[in-house]
Amino acid sequence: MIPPTVQCVVKPMTAPALYWLRNDLRLTDNAALTAAAAQGPVIFLYVLDDGTPDGWRLGGASRWWLHKSLEALSARVRLVLRQGAADKVIAEVLAETGAASVHFTRDYAPWSGQIEHRVKALAEAAGASCRRYGGFLLHEPESIRNGSGEAYKVYTPFSKACFAAGEPRPLRPGPPITPWTGAVKSDRLEDWELVPRRPDWAKGFSAVWTPGEAGAAARLKTFIKNGLAHYADERDRPDREVTSGLSPHLHFGEISPAQCWHAVRRAQLDAGGKLDRPAGKFLKEVLWREFSYHLLHHWPTLPEKPFRPEFAAFPWGENPKALATWQKGRTGYPIVDAGMRELWVTGIMHNRVRMIAASFLIKDLLIPWQEGERWFWDTLVDADIGNNSASWQWVAGCGADAAPYFRIFNPVLQGEKFDPQGAYVRKWLPELRHMPDEFVHRPWEAPALVLKTAGVELGRNYPHPVIDHGTARDRALDAFREIKGAA
Repeated sequence: MIPPTVQCVVKPMTAPALYWLRNDLRLTDNAALTAAAAQGPVIFLYVLDDGTPDGWRLGGASRWWLHKSLEALSARVRLVLRQGAADKVIAEVLAETGAASVHFTRDYAPWSGQIEHRVKALAEAAGASCRRYGGFLLHEPESIRNGSGEAYKVYTPFSKACFAAGEPRPLRPGPPITPWTGAVKSDRLEDWELVPRRPDWAKGFSAVWTPGEAGAAARLKTFIKNGLAHYADERDRPDREVTSGLSPHLHFGEISPAQCWHAVRRAQLDAGGKLDRPAGKFLKEVLWREFSYHLLHHWPTLPEKPFRPEFAAFPWGENPKALATWQKGRTGYPIVDAGMRELWVTGIMHNRVRMIAASFLIKDLLIPWQEGERWFWDTLVDADIGNNSASWQWVAGCGADAAPYFRIFNPVLQGEKFDPQGAYVRKWLPELRHMPDEFVHRPWEAPALVLKTAGVELGRNYPHPVIDHGTARDRALDAFREIKGAA
């Protein structure tokens, strides 16, 4: 007879495999899931671990996307949701379920390696095997090296080495999955409060995005059909719909870079098989993402410290008021303000405008690039620690293969070149919708009658420029000469 204080648990004949979901929220082309499914019934575990280093907790826009992506995935498989330190949660789930193995996709954030080692140690202590798999990148950071066996610091030879390495591995189909049906505790997704309530600053996101694996596949299909042919010539035009919009889907692993690569190559083969200019340009952008993560792996301080050490002495200024005008899209420079407003409404910003807005913050306002990086981390749905840090350092001139610091974007000329009719500005700055093309990127130069006719009152419904660009440019160059002379 079993004493009443002892609970009898009947384990299934085949012990389950624990699949730890991370930024790989898909069922297809997923090595970790394929391996877990081959072991037995699968427990799909997602851990919300906010114990990352200061400043790198998931930002608000990312949390919105995560909620929607997990919601989409939970309609297809049973998810176990837990909150806490990943290694401790995994140890608890192993004890509760008797899982015989743990499988997960590698992550490349500076703190992830330590977490992965702790997970492996705890799993093995519990008698479970533990394996890590690739899939977030095309090439693991250890695999692409220069002729001296060192990591690349310049993008162009890196990209050539990637092309020379041959086509990425073949895609993996979604495996047959036997779901785990045993008892195991799980949080409710709604209780995590990942989506904003009052005020609902993300209310515009759903009109633009469909998080989840199906949304990612649809986005890729639409891009290949409608945008790819124009990508090389028009990707810098924020007034045109030619970019892929795949970056948040890639970040959350709803689609793999290999899936994107092979889909573009297949579309090419249908058109004759030769790597044409648009496809080549897109694949090089995929490799920029790759390059960013290789840099992050080999230089893990990239999100916080300048890659070029001389920039540690750069004479940045503190100007909270100017930072706030940039964040709110109130700088008085229409192309910058339009980008910042687009970001707030949609959680995204066109890549060319990102460069213009970043250059303005760093070089016109002399505000440290880390401030912009943090703002993007919180407000971008595709906030990605590799791309975000490498790209901000590139614009700042302090990163690997960076644009020279003395390359300072003129926001007026950039607007006139890439948004020549002002369609992008008018979309996101309705207060300028009646400004004629001639002045839409420089409203402060418009005659009083033109401003009146357009309904624009500078300083009231649209701001005066927060700083004169010419003066700001000279100041930035003086600051650059200061560190250059000290080096």
